[in-house]
This record gives sequence, structure tokens and C-alpha cells, in this order.
Amino acid sequence: MLTLLNLNVAGYIDPSVMTYAIQAIAGVIIAVGAFLGIYLRKAKKKLNNKLGIDENRNKEVETDDIVINKIINEFSGRRFNTASFS
Repeated sequence: MLTLLNLNVAGYIDPSVMTYAIQAIAGVIIAVGAFLGIYLRKAKKKLNNKLGIDENRNKEVETDDIVINKIINEFSGRRFNTASFS
């Protein structure tokens, strides 16, 4: 009976192994979080479509117009002295 309980274990865990283990655990946690985030968003979208809920109902939409007239007018009257840049 004594020989069954007599375990000689000589072990050393190198700090680099622990760093690797911590990185692996963090990677798994991040991957699971990304997986859940993607599929919960898809499930929410399907549920909203099935219930007829429009999530963009109260949102304001901005136009894609770019106004550059102000910038052109500011720089059209100015002259830059090229000698000051050298």
C-alpha cells in the first residue's frame, strides 16, 4: 500500500511556459467572446426581422456631401514664400 502512495514528482514549471499558458487562455477567452458577439448579433437581427422591429427607425442619416469650397477659398488668396521653407 505504501508503494502506491509514494509518488516522487520532481517538477519545475518554467516562467515561459506559464506565460504561454496565460496567452493561450486569453486567446481562447477572446475567441469565445468574438464568436458569441457575432452570433448573438445575427440572432438579434433575425429576431428583429421576424418581429418586424426596425432598429434604424429613430436614427438620423447624414448625407455624404463633401464641402470643399471653404478650403479652396481660404487658400486661393494666400501666397506662400518658398524661400522660408528651405
